[in-house]
Amino acid sequence: MGPISHELSQGRRHFQHGPIDIIAYAEGDPVSVARAHQAAWHRFGQILPELVDELAELRKPVGSAGTLKGPIAQTMWHACKACLIESDVHAFLTPMAAVAGSVAQELSACYQASGIRRAWINNGGDIALYLTNDTTVSIGLFADLARFDEQQLIGGVQTDAVFEVKYGMGISGVATSGWRGRSFSLGIADSVTVFASSASQADAAATLIANAVNVADPHIVRQPANTLKDDSDLGEQLVTVAVPELSQNKIYEALEAGLKKAHTLKQNGLICASVLSCQGWFASTEAARIQRIS
Repeated sequence: MGPISHELSQGRRHFQHGPIDIIAYAEGDPVSVARAHQAAWHRFGQILPELVDELAELRKPVGSAGTLKGPIAQTMWHACKACLIESDVHAFLTPMAAVAGSVAQELSACYQASGIRRAWINNGGDIALYLTNDTTVSIGLFADLARFDEQQLIGGVQTDAVFEVKYGMGISGVATSGWRGRSFSLGIADSVTVFASSASQADAAATLIANAVNVADPHIVRQPANTLKDDSDLGEQLVTVAVPELSQNKIYEALEAGLKKAHTLKQNGLICASVLSCQGWFASTEAARIQRIS
């Protein structure tokens, strides 16, 4: 099936093609908004064929991938390569770690035009932001998908935190990763949310930090990724499929390991901030200590 588009309420559009599922929002003068949505829809129809054409290379580790041609493929590679600082030189990471954020970032460019006050592209939770002077956007954090109840869609989802991103903060991308998400993870974080200067960078960093939120425990269940999904870019890498209730000490150990990674990425200018959660506890690059989610 080819790409489809639906007009939603409140200035939003839904674009879907294969695994790519986008909600795009824009506000500004109506003519400019309509023009931006049309430009994004035109670009959207090209994206999946472009990525499929280079999928074999995109599934190789960053250090092994050959020359990538498409702009999104190149953005994915550069975002992941930048995150592999010295301490990660042997980490297993493919450009696919940044695919959702990079797609959102590519479409966001269609909205960076005269007459648009602000816009965002949400690709399954990985978000590219476009803000202009004096504009803000609120980002809600839902820390643990295990607590999600479909009834919340009726009564309203109760988020664990809300972050306000303002123009001038240097944040244009927000991404979340974790073992309960739609992608596989090597770690045990329920969620890791990253704020960065681009959606591609946020996506790559969230993947690495979520992988780092880890601890040794024989009761954590892991399986080779390719036994769960034949075409997984992670191949035989062991990914997390079940995490038992852990002691507070082990939760702290896992969060501290992830926080160390997050601080390193922040110190290297690759992220602006990160929030990590595991079994009702959270850590942040902006907080002095690990705390229970209230």
